Amino acid sequence: MMLRFVIAAAVISGAVTFTAAEAAAEKVFRRANDLSYGGKESLDPISATRFYEVNDMVYSRLVRQDDNGEPAPELATAWTSNDTATEWTIALQSGVTFHDGSAFDAADVKYTLERIKDPALESPLASVLDFIERVDVVDPATAKIVLSKPHAGLPLLLMDYRVRMIPEGSGASIAKTGIGTGPFKIESYDPEGQTVLVANEVYWEGSPKLDKIVFTAIPDSEARNQAMMAGQLNFNTLTLDQIPQFKDNPAFSVQNYPAGGWFGLVFRTDTAPYTDARIRKAMRIPVDRAEMMKLMVGEGNGVTGCDQPVKANDPFRAPLDCPPDPEGAKKLLAEAGYPEGIDIEVHTADLEPGMVRFAEVYQQQAAKVGIRVKLTLAPSDGYWDDVWMKVPAAITSWSARPADQILNEAYRTGSAWNESYYANSAYDQILDKARATLDFAGARALYQEAQRILFEEGGTFIPYQQNGLRVLTSDVQGIKPLDEDYIRWHLVDLIPK
Repeated sequence: MMLRFVIAAAVISGAVTFTAAEAAAEKVFRRANDLSYGGKESLDPISATRFYEVNDMVYSRLVRQDDNGEPAPELATAWTSNDTATEWTIALQSGVTFHDGSAFDAADVKYTLERIKDPALESPLASVLDFIERVDVVDPATAKIVLSKPHAGLPLLLMDYRVRMIPEGSGASIAKTGIGTGPFKIESYDPEGQTVLVANEVYWEGSPKLDKIVFTAIPDSEARNQAMMAGQLNFNTLTLDQIPQFKDNPAFSVQNYPAGGWFGLVFRTDTAPYTDARIRKAMRIPVDRAEMMKLMVGEGNGVTGCDQPVKANDPFRAPLDCPPDPEGAKKLLAEAGYPEGIDIEVHTADLEPGMVRFAEVYQQQAAKVGIRVKLTLAPSDGYWDDVWMKVPAAITSWSARPADQILNEAYRTGSAWNESYYANSAYDQILDKARATLDFAGARALYQEAQRILFEEGGTFIPYQQNGLRVLTSDVQGIKPLDEDYIRWHLVDLIPK
């Protein structure tokens, strides 16, 4: 456990060094991983503790997102459904190989998708794709996905960053080997120290321009920022107040891009006092969401919302309005037995840029109606494994997801990542109906009704969704101002200016 702290301290002091082999490589791209799972980061793409920064680079999906967030071919070249959307036929790329040299084909698709449902794995994806009944191998280049009930939006769900293809039968070893079909392959794996990726020279879309990508574990967000300023990293995320440190420096390039990610404050609905829906709503409605967004990310750098987890440009997002309602919050608290206000404890960590500040701004806003918030700063190292979903109230963080995915993954009864432990059979039934509705307008009405239910009685406060901010060294090329899940890593290059 000592290694991670030595690394973080070395970064702050400017003493991080690289091996002779790394230094000799022509183009080495340097990043940090946040160690948010405390060393349990897994190379298994469906693991609840996935090594997400690395997995994006070593695996491929069937369907990727294009620059507009729409489904586009990746390992799948085309997809069609039957008239009832209960069967989807997927045509596959030919000539693709895994990092171990084995050929990718429909048997790997069958194994990968059916493995997601294994209850022993406890994958968060199980609740998202539980309607996949089986996958039939039509021939090596064709797979047929058979559903237990209709779903017209299957291609959207296959874009998920965790639906990554792995070799048939590799489940027992994939968490350590990371064998995929992606542009980079694992040379060494140590999430608490350094993880090194090397170019997959036979990558099916063309050999990567970078020779290596080196990840160094740095759990603290400010330490990562200091490492970036010292020129020890090529890529890092930013907060609004960190932009001036890089904006006018020719050694760096700052990107602001539409992302749809969000911080939230999640209350466990199975734990007092948050078992009372009146208290949950009282926690959410007194806040001036526009003011909070302005303080956190600045005007024009996000979109306010009414606790909807659905991204702003999703066609199924509900058009809700929620101006600050301090008097309504006081009334709800009084009705629930707290006429003089209430004391609560909220856990947060300096894990992602802005997480602590988000909690502080909420604390200030909530105090106006007698919600007295004690903030507890938890260690960044292992926050998602040791604090999140364990304590009654905590700061959470999500990236943008399609409506069907996030509404099921984070709020369906019993879902592995139902962080608020929300349980409502009527809500679940609405989602089932939406999935089975082939008419777009009808499905939209149902998904929007589900979001209205969450605003009235849900356990998550989501005041806004923010644009992404990142900084790159000026020699980085090939990274568009888009969310990280859109980056085509084989096209990324280092070209000194």
